[in-house]
Amino acid sequence: MAINSAVPNVEKKVLLASLMFAAAMLGLIAYAAIRLGISVPTCITNVKPFEEGELIRVAPGRYEAHVVAKTWSFKPNRIKVERGSVVDFYVTSKDIVHGFMIDRTNVNLMAIPGAVNYAQARFDKAGKHQILCHEFCKSGHDNMMGWIEVTP
Repeated sequence: MAINSAVPNVEKKVLLASLMFAAAMLGLIAYAAIRLGISVPTCITNVKPFEEGELIRVAPGRYEAHVVAKTWSFKPNRIKVERGSVVDFYVTSKDIVHGFMIDRTNVNLMAIPGAVNYAQARFDKAGKHQILCHEFCKSGHDNMMGWIEVTP
């Protein structure tokens, strides 16, 4: 018994329809970009304070931490606040998806390129809190950490 290696007619039609659909989608994307002026938003990390990350004191006992994650590091890497402080965390990434978790708090975010995630934490006890990346982000991931130091 010989096996027919020719593609059945129905499969050819499905393949042709799939290719036509893909070409139509690419055409619509090109039309939106060229004729309608629609573009992909720029990466949020090109905007200050997300160029390198920073801690901003907005009032006594009140801070904004603009954290930028990139391969194997958080910027800023060390954050120092007084006991009783409230910190608003705005977290993004420069390269790939990272995690941002602060031990002994409810802060557990994803750092995503082009997006900013938000969480707030109050630090009532003096001591150190470790910041960890909980999303595998390449070899060397296990060394990606930072610290929050709460002073009395």
